[in-house]
Amino acid sequence: MAAPMLRLFSRGCWSSAPTSSGVLPLVVRKAHSGAQGLLAAQKARGLFKDFFPERGTKIELPELFDRGTAGNFPQTIYCGFDPTADSLHVGHLLALLGLFHFQRAGHNVIALVGSATARLGDPSGRTKEREALDAERVRANARALHGGLETLAANHQQLFNDGRPWGSFTVLDNSAWYHKQHLVNFLASLGGHFRMGTLLSRLSVQARLKSPEGMSLTEFFYQVLQAYDFYHLFQHYGCRVQLGGSDQLGNIMSGYEFIHKLTGEDVFGITVPLITSTTGAKLGKSAGNAVWLNRDKTSPFELYQFFLRQHDDSVERYLKLFTFLPIPEIDHIMQLHLKEPEKRGPQKRLAAEVTKLVHGREGLDSAKRCTQALYHSSIDALEVMSDQELKELFKEASFSELVLDPGTSVLDTCRKANAIPDGPRGYRMITEGGVSINHRQVTNPESVLVVGQHILKNGLSLLKIGKRNFYIIKWLQL
Repeated sequence: MAAPMLRLFSRGCWSSAPTSSGVLPLVVRKAHSGAQGLLAAQKARGLFKDFFPERGTKIELPELFDRGTAGNFPQTIYCGFDPTADSLHVGHLLALLGLFHFQRAGHNVIALVGSATARLGDPSGRTKEREALDAERVRANARALHGGLETLAANHQQLFNDGRPWGSFTVLDNSAWYHKQHLVNFLASLGGHFRMGTLLSRLSVQARLKSPEGMSLTEFFYQVLQAYDFYHLFQHYGCRVQLGGSDQLGNIMSGYEFIHKLTGEDVFGITVPLITSTTGAKLGKSAGNAVWLNRDKTSPFELYQFFLRQHDDSVERYLKLFTFLPIPEIDHIMQLHLKEPEKRGPQKRLAAEVTKLVHGREGLDSAKRCTQALYHSSIDALEVMSDQELKELFKEASFSELVLDPGTSVLDTCRKANAIPDGPRGYRMITEGGVSINHRQVTNPESVLVVGQHILKNGLSLLKIGKRNFYIIKWLQL
């Protein structure tokens, strides 16, 4: 590969803006006044944690965005997401919200799916090397992430629009510029711009080198590719800011140094805080505690409950981090909470805002129906629930399809669903009050099922044996 041709950009402007198709037209919108104070506002909310380089972020970085309000072109900001799984999770949400806040302020944002970098594995924050993923698995994950990012962007656009002109949201994949690269040409052209001492000094590298497993060349090379991603986006999209989790600071620094050496231009990095569990562990796939944003892996109800269960000492911070609610409104919500803490108003608002962003209005409605059905024993909620919602709500429940024969009794139903043992023991479980249908206790085994009572309008019955064993029955030929 020949040495890359450089395109220099003056501070505060660039030549094109990405569209949803990923193609860059030559005309862009001007950033509107919402950009004024954007960095300070998000810093105050706790969303923006660190700025790099420190010497430039007190003046140059704010000026970069404030210049957009004075009539220059909007800026471009990117964040990368490696497809190591087929879904994003809650740990990714803050970086996405950071992109959305820039977009809302009139700037253009890029969500970069890292199909190439996922093959290497990011060592940041890890004690051992990731399990290697084959190319087909990465491609499948990348397709799923691409769709998930576009869904989140669409929900944001449709349900949280504030009436101002926004910047664009573009999803790209870094395999587009690596699949034709040849290793020797790549290293000969660019390798001389990276200094081994600097790369070795990164905290993520130092931690791994001192670990029992050490660090492979594959992992070590990860920061070089991420630096080149930043450079490529700077060249072709005028991207001057990289956003990432606080564990990405070393990779961001590598990108800054690489671009500055090649072009003499300054670029910047912004980090968002990492979300941890109550034990302090980072939320994610590797830690085994991921709350996924894909409905097939974590239902809207489960996502809703995750945020609904947040403690009082963290809910105000989460409202600032995970929602677009203005600070005065959050303050008002918290004041009401002091008067009526038992209503859990902040938790309900937090859960609703996040679920709506991730799963849309229908997903939020589904989460609320499931909550009513499970925790408030609502028959009305059960009657309008779909088969999918019932399966999501009662994941461990057995699902049966039965034909309703004339005279079918409670005992017949329990036995056909394999919910009780045969013989006298199963009979006694009913007479002793251990069985309920649609949240109503039944004690007469010989009772004939009644449509509208034992069988809901949607043709379903929820059978509960004991305290935790659920069976879902779908009646056929009603």
